[in-house]
Amino acid sequence: MKNSEIQLTTITKPMSFNDVAPTFLTDETMSERKQKVLDNMKAEDFDALVIYADKEHGGNFEYLTGFIPRFEEGLLVLEATGECTLILGNENLKMAKVARIKNKLIHSPLFSLPNQPMDNEARLEDIFESIGLAEKSKIGVVGWKMFTTAASDNDAYFDLPYFIIQALLTSKNSLAVLKNAAHLFIRGDIGARTTNNANEIAHYEYGANLSSSCMLNAMDAVEIGVTEASLGNELTAEGQTNTVITIAATGQRFEYGNVYPTHKQVKLGDPLSLTTAFKGGLSSRTGFVIENQSQLPENQHDYLERVAIPYYQAVTTWLETIKIGKLGQELYQTIEKVFPQADYHWHLNPGHLVSDEEWMSSPIYAGSQEILKSGMILQIDIIPSVTGYTGVSAEECVALADKNLQKQLRENYPDLWQRIITRKTYIKEILNIDLSEDVIPLSNTVGYLRPFYLAKDQAFHCVK
Repeated sequence: MKNSEIQLTTITKPMSFNDVAPTFLTDETMSERKQKVLDNMKAEDFDALVIYADKEHGGNFEYLTGFIPRFEEGLLVLEATGECTLILGNENLKMAKVARIKNKLIHSPLFSLPNQPMDNEARLEDIFESIGLAEKSKIGVVGWKMFTTAASDNDAYFDLPYFIIQALLTSKNSLAVLKNAAHLFIRGDIGARTTNNANEIAHYEYGANLSSSCMLNAMDAVEIGVTEASLGNELTAEGQTNTVITIAATGQRFEYGNVYPTHKQVKLGDPLSLTTAFKGGLSSRTGFVIENQSQLPENQHDYLERVAIPYYQAVTTWLETIKIGKLGQELYQTIEKVFPQADYHWHLNPGHLVSDEEWMSSPIYAGSQEILKSGMILQIDIIPSVTGYTGVSAEECVALADKNLQKQLRENYPDLWQRIITRKTYIKEILNIDLSEDVIPLSNTVGYLRPFYLAKDQAFHCVK
């Protein structure tokens, strides 16, 4: 990291890429995913995994099946032999035929919506026994959450509905071990999902490109009198499901406990927060609806010096420091040095892994010995909280890629590679950020921050 002065100046905005088609995951990728999970099972002697999903918590299930059980719950039972059983409710039975993993289907209306027909009803305990779980010695339970507490037995915490856990406990052999096994999927040092091949990066870049394009559109649409709802419309695209609740919040937030955009109108001098995310990427911005520093509130006249500029220095440091082979604790300590918690009161991890969900897990935490690897997709996520001051945000997604992975991207996805080159050139030549060669930007707006929404031609950049 080179010392640099941060200036707010007139610069061109980054390029957006429209009409970028989604990239589908190949059969080879899906086979590779299954093998990675099986290898992790073997390393820890798991005989079977019971993998849960619902609409909100389907990432680990979808990683292997290619779909989530909309409207309902569902289970995938993966045995160490590679044999798979899908246990699905009424409205997802049709999905078994198009699942990306070879499977045996069992219908369980227990997973269906209330008062739907209970045809083929069977006790879940009986279903588990029928597929041989009672004969297993070590069963892993996979929801979406890996627990990382210091004072509890994390292996014994399960984030599945009670009726499923109760059925597992009742049907299993009395000597069999039941453990939380989400770490096999999402833990930074070993998790199957924490690194991506070229096909997966192309797949997830679709969402990162989409979210950052939406963010540019929303920032350009900010005017006095525009409603939160209108800005919220700019933060949706192509009928895709958001992976976070869309934020378009002006002025005081959370009135009446509300977290959604309303018809409240933007006023001059308002703080304004904007956030959107799709599979593979999130974009977030916070700043003031003003044109220049003289319009800042009287009690925040030094907002740039006190909050926004130090924050941007932390973002540029993050981008210039992160690279393959670095320990999570090293990046954590680097951010702590340039943006001390004691002064800026950030509390969460300064960066985390992204995938089908917005926050999968994070290798970046105090004392982390987890190594940053080629194929990881990470989100810049440093959230200051300085009493009396509006916040600031420029959250975006990047991937780490070694020379071999970059070569595969360049050869197999030339259009994607050209977008990456365009983004890197902008970051290096316009924003003057010395981006590591390992970093490939998946978002169009990495490093791009307008603290004043009405000054649409102005943003921060580094002066070396």
